[in-house]
Amino acid sequence: MKTKVILIALTLYTGMSFAQKLKGSDTVLPLAQKEAESYMKADKNAKITVTGGGSGVGLAALVDNTTDIAMSSRKIKMDEKIKLQDAGRAYKETIIAYDALSVIINPGNKVTQLTREQLEGIYTGKIKNWKEVGGDDLQIVVYSRESSSGTYEFFKEHVMNKKNYASSVLSMPATGAIVQSVSQTKGAIGYIGLAYMDKAVKAVKVSYDQGKTYIAPSMATAKDKTYPIVRPLYYYYLTTVEKTVKPFIDYVLSAEGQKIVEQVGYVPLTK
Repeated sequence: MKTKVILIALTLYTGMSFAQKLKGSDTVLPLAQKEAESYMKADKNAKITVTGGGSGVGLAALVDNTTDIAMSSRKIKMDEKIKLQDAGRAYKETIIAYDALSVIINPGNKVTQLTREQLEGIYTGKIKNWKEVGGDDLQIVVYSRESSSGTYEFFKEHVMNKKNYASSVLSMPATGAIVQSVSQTKGAIGYIGLAYMDKAVKAVKVSYDQGKTYIAPSMATAKDKTYPIVRPLYYYYLTTVEKTVKPFIDYVLSAEGQKIVEQVGYVPLTK
């Protein structure tokens, strides 16, 4: 999968067309691209454009009424709800898939597992060297998504126990950039959606019970809920465009659409 793609201009059809814009989560991006491509093959009148930028960017575009669907890897925030309410815009939320958020390190790193507490320590800056968590005497280079990312928010809330990121954490504009950086830096650590997993990086097993059990991220462990960092992925849209966007959303939720979810590397809603 080409992780560097941030913008996709999908085939335009002549004649009667139903143009739709999807914007937001970098995590949801590859899934939305595939779903849109497949949908447009079936409906030659459809014209769908998908762009990334982060969940916050997508939801801001929904507030500004510059996108039809906001893609998000986190729930809408209270301040975003208030902005929509103040603008007189009612919205709907749909869960389209689930994602196992994977913690990745360089393949040259001998560490294979980390507890939630250790991850919190690494990202808050309390743990600075791999030797503190069973690795080599090597400085930890910490990568994160930028603050507009839903993945950034989810990781902070569910992995870091709502603690603040250390000022030394390096923010990256896209998931693909994290994969690339971790693959090139022996002491690096980052987090990505399961669909972005690449042979150039290594996923660590994670423990949420103080080191009693460690589980690796995978389709199977996400489905059976044994992997502890699983999150829903969302589409948000205004009720005023429901008639326009519902056929596409219904397709995403259909058996065919959910097959694409699994093909891309995310977890379908259906068993």
